[in-house]
Amino acid sequence: MKNLKFIKKKNSGRDQSGKVSVRHQGGQQKRFYRVVDFKRDKRDIAGKIVAIEYDPNRTVDIALVQYQDGEKRFILAPQGLGLNDTIVSGENVELKNGNAMPMVNMPIGTVIHNIELVPGHGGQMARSSGTSATIAAREGNFVHLKLPSGEVRKVLAAGMATIGALGNADWKNRVFKKAGTRRHMGIRPTVRGVAMNPRSHPHGGGEGRSGIGMSLPKTFAGRPAVGKTRRPTKYSNKYILQRRKAGKHN
Repeated sequence: MKNLKFIKKKNSGRDQSGKVSVRHQGGQQKRFYRVVDFKRDKRDIAGKIVAIEYDPNRTVDIALVQYQDGEKRFILAPQGLGLNDTIVSGENVELKNGNAMPMVNMPIGTVIHNIELVPGHGGQMARSSGTSATIAAREGNFVHLKLPSGEVRKVLAAGMATIGALGNADWKNRVFKKAGTRRHMGIRPTVRGVAMNPRSHPHGGGEGRSGIGMSLPKTFAGRPAVGKTRRPTKYSNKYILQRRKAGKHN
């Protein structure tokens, strides 16, 4: 399986100039990156599940597929997929967990994951543990998808998606019993803004246990941290038909 694994390069949250662009990252345990087939472009060739594996780089398990021509690939493992099960990708395939096909050929109400936003670019949405989306309607060249957040958005119907919801849904209930576990995952400690001085964070300063001292919380860089933080002019706004559920930030 050497062609499907390679050592993951560390950057500890730093960009090309060597400056920290994402805080609280570093010290990650050395690990292999598993090459996952997000495109599912091996059409009309059946494959058998020969292993279900843990992937340290994502919250969902991955499945090793051996196709009839001998090639092996990793895919995201949906709920209910087990060893020796058969999957296939194509234009019109059986509606079975693990099979992949264009959304234009799926009936309304189908539960899917690993959804392509641009046909041929590979799945970009619904790829974490326990996640899925539902096809709610069709409109011209688009389908309406109900996402886990409650958002309803238009996606090109020609894009591929995989049938079923992803497994390992209990990942979010995991209890990290010691700080070292998080350090092995590459997550460094996070200091509260109110515990800093004013030069280091907008929430800093004040005597004793003071609040943030402003009407709305701000990020480390001074941008708003709650409410509607999505850019009003973002290109994809026209594809959003219904915003997220009440109580979740935009």
